[in-house]
Amino acid sequence: MGFTIGGMREIRTGTRRRGRSYRSSECTAVAEYTSLWGWDVVRGARAVGGACSCGRADCPAPGAHPLEFAPEIPAGATLDEVTRAWAELPGAAVMLALGRAFDAIEVAESTARRALARMERMGLPLGPVTATPDGRAHFFVAPGSADRLPRLLYRMGWDDPASLDLRGLGTGHYLTAPPSDRGGFGPARWLRPPGLDAANPPEARLLLGTLAYVAHRSRA
Repeated sequence: MGFTIGGMREIRTGTRRRGRSYRSSECTAVAEYTSLWGWDVVRGARAVGGACSCGRADCPAPGAHPLEFAPEIPAGATLDEVTRAWAELPGAAVMLALGRAFDAIEVAESTARRALARMERMGLPLGPVTATPDGRAHFFVAPGSADRLPRLLYRMGWDDPASLDLRGLGTGHYLTAPPSDRGGFGPARWLRPPGLDAANPPEARLLLGTLAYVAHRSRA
């Protein structure tokens, strides 16, 4: 059995009985990410009392990085496959691998909220947007956008991208995804949850002008 959303790929449950006792909000979310949206997921570390679950006393990013020894959960994984993987590492954080199905543009959450309202009024195409407990937000954009970001900004007349507090994240980066905690500071959240457009994130150039303008005004 499974279900579909607006004609997207269904979440396949596979064998019903296997692993049911381990299912959690993380498992359900990961199955949506892999089956509905075609995203690769990795299991990440958690921070407990300031210490990272990876076991390194000198961990540079407690509770905010993938567990190197845990295999990825690939796009297309079923709910039962996800449940079995999470049973191996209960309590792992849900992290999304960038540079494959999407890249991300990172901005301050306050900037993201103002930009989102402006973009919606303008009718711009939008993908998912997450927020972290430390006040950052991430706009999902087409893969390959991170490498092009400085050049795109320059062409738009912004010759100092660093001053805008905009950052492109692509291959080699990972985002903590809802409903998981990041760094022991609280859960990641959706400012704009995945919808029918989540599998086809917009090109960065379509959003960048508005993001740069709002970021500039926010820092003025």
